[in-house]
Amino acid sequence: MAEIAHKKPYHVDFVELMRMYETNYAKLNALLPKQPSVGDVRCYQAANNSYQIQVGEVTKYTTLVDICQSDDVPMFPLPKMSVRLYHDARVAEVCSSANLGRVKPRYEYPNDKMVQKDEKAQLNRFLGDWLSFCLRHGISRTPLNI
Repeated sequence: MAEIAHKKPYHVDFVELMRMYETNYAKLNALLPKQPSVGDVRCYQAANNSYQIQVGEVTKYTTLVDICQSDDVPMFPLPKMSVRLYHDARVAEVCSSANLGRVKPRYEYPNDKMVQKDEKAQLNRFLGDWLSFCLRHGISRTPLNI
């Protein structure tokens, strides 16, 4: 007799997500000015790609930055996202993405946009990889204030 496969419901791995948020916070702080102000922009050249981080909002406990790839002649849609840094908790999380708008903690699947159940976790992993790439291979176009 054939067995029916039962799907387990998706649960957010909170410990892994918080670890990702903490490492992304540390990496992003290394790429931002020490005392960021609204409108500050940092541009990095890594390989043949240009990346930009722009400060959009600064409050006592948070900073919101917009991150994008800013190549002159893109061959495919370039990633864009907004990331909020929470200074009291020392974490950074992706809040919105160009193709999704506000990112939910989890999504029902299937859905109209075919967004994965763990889309938020995937976006934060992508952010971590992107920040590591910029830290290892990036050259700042503006002097860093250390």
